[in-house]
This record gives sequence, structure tokens and C-alpha cells, in this order.
Amino acid sequence: MTGSPRARETSPSTRLTRRRFLGRAARAGALLASPMILPASVLGRGGAVAPSERITLGAIGIGSRGSYVLGCFLEEEDVRFVAICDVKAARRDAVKKLADTRYGNQDCATYRDLRELLARPDLDAVLIATGPNWHALASILAAKAGKDVYCEKPCSKTIADSLALADTFRRTGRVFQGGMQRRSLPNFGFAVDLARRGGLGKLQTLHAHPGGLKTGSSGWPQPEPMPDREEGDWDLYLGPAAWRPFNRGLFASAFGFEKGGGMVGGGCLEWGSHCIDLCQWANNADGTAPVSYWPEGGRLHARYANGVTLVVRNDGWLPLGSCPVRFEGETGWIETGDNGDLASSSPDLVRGKRPKIAGYPANLHVRNFLDCVKTRGQPRANAEVACQTHIACHAGNIALFLDRKLDYDPARNEFIGDAEANRLRSEALREPWRT
Repeated sequence: MTGSPRARETSPSTRLTRRRFLGRAARAGALLASPMILPASVLGRGGAVAPSERITLGAIGIGSRGSYVLGCFLEEEDVRFVAICDVKAARRDAVKKLADTRYGNQDCATYRDLRELLARPDLDAVLIATGPNWHALASILAAKAGKDVYCEKPCSKTIADSLALADTFRRTGRVFQGGMQRRSLPNFGFAVDLARRGGLGKLQTLHAHPGGLKTGSSGWPQPEPMPDREEGDWDLYLGPAAWRPFNRGLFASAFGFEKGGGMVGGGCLEWGSHCIDLCQWANNADGTAPVSYWPEGGRLHARYANGVTLVVRNDGWLPLGSCPVRFEGETGWIETGDNGDLASSSPDLVRGKRPKIAGYPANLHVRNFLDCVKTRGQPRANAEVACQTHIACHAGNIALFLDRKLDYDPARNEFIGDAEANRLRSEALREPWRT
């Protein structure tokens, strides 16, 4: 480009003359005078949702569980799903087909690298349902890209991950919903409310099911030939995890990586991020975590600063379905699980119980998230809630792994006088995935 700035400003090709101004105004007037026919859907009539009220959604890492949750989103009329990212071509193609069939077009975009999806300016929110290896980092990257996030659980791999997650959503002001959908189910809500309002007397003991208490390392898998990168991107699958050779069995598993203080299988993290979460809620402890943890008699025990004890156990449950919890106070107890029923020390405690919803559907939880995207409110399993729940799970796993009692300072987020335990609060992240 040549010429001075002033010459460019006043050249005949760019100067807005009176004649040009009047010509443009006349054309604009003619356009405004013409009748404009808008489809009813644009105005939100006929049961349709106006475009201004729609939430534009993308998804990252959609396997079996993710497909179910995505289905819950697609049932909502104010959601428009436009993009899928997955390291596996078969999954990308399957989700694109699902979306294109739903909308009767070919518009769903596909991505292999989440950074490309997150760079889209039109996305309001993302569903993250990768393996746990990616949950915290993908959520953090999404928030920094200006997206609201619904993330499956467990939401973090370490205590450091949990804190970084909460801090990022606090600073960015984005909406986060952890996939602890039992917070949105009536039987669990009834039991929690009873405990919180003193219906059981002074709360004494909380019981949570862990989904297993074993800990260990995934080790080094048997090396196998890698697939074509477009078929399956092993490097992106590993993401922030330490490098290891390609293995199809590991590549097919969402749960093959260590999680929760360096332990594969997650110890008390798997169901714990549901059941311990409900215990945190019942104890009004959403902003903190237990201060002591110790393994004893094949169970994990923890104690809160208010004196309430948490017992994480596999055995001794009533036949109320998976993911059970039990709350005990000085004057009564209540127990519930995924079959939607409530058992209690007295029939009077469950009078007026809410409608029964068996299983653990995510629809109500998804709706809570979408409503908060619109209102900018805090969802039931927001980033602060998820942070403290997962800290409790990770700290418990570390006590199991080290097989000793640990004292924890929730204000400083560190174990007291135990350097080995403190080293397990975080892990090194592989380049370039350090945040």
C-alpha cells in the first residue's frame, strides 16, 4: 500500500461524498420500506426457540457415557449442537451422523484437536466427556476460551487440578457443572435436605460408597503399532499424561490412566465423586473438605472440622441400588440409592417424600446447567463444589495409598507435616499442556 495516511483518508475511492451518502440513504430507505417476512421460528413462535435464546453447544470426547449425556442435551429445544471433537475418527463420524440426523442437515463440524473446536467464536458451551485424564485441563482451556462447561466426573486427577479448576472458573466467570447428576435427583435431594435441616438431630456420621478402594499403578503397557493419526491420535489421547507406548487396550479404555493421587481405578474417586459429594452436601461442607483421613478395617475414614465422621465403605448397604449414601444423626438415620427408594429409622422421616425417579438420569442436571448458562447463576455441582468434593476423594486416596493417617489443612490445601503426602497433591504435566 502506498501514499500517506492523509491521502488514503481523502482519496475519491474512500471519501463519503454527499452524493454517495444520499444514494446510500435512499437505498436503505427502500429496503426498510419493503415488507419483511420472517419465519415463526425466528420469533420463537409455534413452540420454537428464538435464535437469541438458543445455546450453541460443542462436545469433546464422546464415547458411551458422553453419547448418553449428549442425548440429554439434544432433547432440550434451546440447544443447538454444532461441533464434535474426538481423537478417534469413528467417534467423530458417529456423533456427526447423530447430530445431522437430528437436525436434517450436514452442518455438524468435526475436529481432532480440542484447541480448534474451542477457537470457534460461536460456541456458548461445551460438553466434556473424555476420559478423566483430560477433564480438568479441557475444562480450564474451555473456560479460558470463553465457554461454559458441563464436564463428566471425576472432574480432576489431583488436588492441584481441583484447585486450578475452581480458580479458573472463579476468575473467568464461566459456568461449570460437574457431572454429579445425583445432586439433581429427588431421592438424594430429600435425604440431604433432611440432614441439613436437622431432621436427623445433630449429624454424626456420613456413609459413602466408593466403587472400590483398591489403589495401584497402570504400569507400562505392551507396545503395539500405532494407527494412522486421523484414525486415532495417540498423542492427543495422552494429552497431559506422561508418555507411554501405544496400546489398543489402553486406547479403548476411558479409565486406564492413573487418577486420584497417582492411582489407577481411582480408589474412592470413581463412585466417590458422586457419593462423597452427596455427603459433603449433607454436611453443609461444599466449601471445605475433611481435616483427617485414615484407613481402618478395609474402609476409609475421614473427619470434618465440625466433628462429623465420613465412612467410605463397600459393604453393609441396604438393597437400594448403586451409589448408596447413608446419613446418621443423634435421633435418626436415612439411606438411599439409585433405585430411588428411601429407607429410614422411622416412617415419619420420609413423609412427604418427592416423586421417585429410579436410575440416575442426567436430564435434570443438564437442564440446571442450561438454565444457569442463561442466568449466569451457579449450578448445583459448580466448580467450587466439584473442587472440594474431589479434594476429599484425592486426599482419601492418598491416605489409602500411603496406608496411614493424614491430617489436612483445607485453608492451606496441604497435608500437615507429611512431605510424601504433599508430593502426591500434584503431578507433572507433559508439554505443551502445562497451564
